[in-house]
Amino acid sequence: MVVINLVWLLIWYAIVSAIVGVILLVLARVVVNYADMNPFSRTAITIRQFSDPLVNPVRRILMSYGLDQKLAPFVTILIAILMGWLLLELVGSVVFTVGGVVTSLQRGALVSLAGYVLFGVLAVYSMLIVMRIILAWGMSYGNRLMRFLVRVTEPILGPFRRVIPPLGMFDISPIIVLLILQLFQRAIAGTLIG
Repeated sequence: MVVINLVWLLIWYAIVSAIVGVILLVLARVVVNYADMNPFSRTAITIRQFSDPLVNPVRRILMSYGLDQKLAPFVTILIAILMGWLLLELVGSVVFTVGGVVTSLQRGALVSLAGYVLFGVLAVYSMLIVMRIILAWGMSYGNRLMRFLVRVTEPILGPFRRVIPPLGMFDISPIIVLLILQLFQRAIAGTLIG
């Protein structure tokens, strides 16, 4: 159990460090853009090179809706925080599942074990959906990882996408599916695990 807690702590620090790194990178970009700095200096080019893949997709979306593209860095920061929080929640669910399975096996509680396994399957599936959402921003569908994520998640997302109309450019069916999966997880936690 101590090993599981240490792994969780390591993952938590890695995700939070990535969020802080994105925030600092985007804020450095804002400072470089608004400071009276040579745009062709090594520092400005390096910061733009690393922050463009994060900020440019957000800028294109904002421009398509007629919004000010100067908001793109700040929206990027908000998206990074939101996605990081969601990833922490999902990874926490997986770690909770592994700990519960180990405890159930030690105690010989079969109903609890079944509950933890179902909970974990839903958590992993939710994580795959979130990975698909995040990677779709910067990865083409020809990529092997993206094809795998689409092949695994489309059997659930497809029917919801046909029923739920998109809001402009945004497909909200993955959000609805994630909410439903979370509802099932709570029901499992309350009945089988509880």
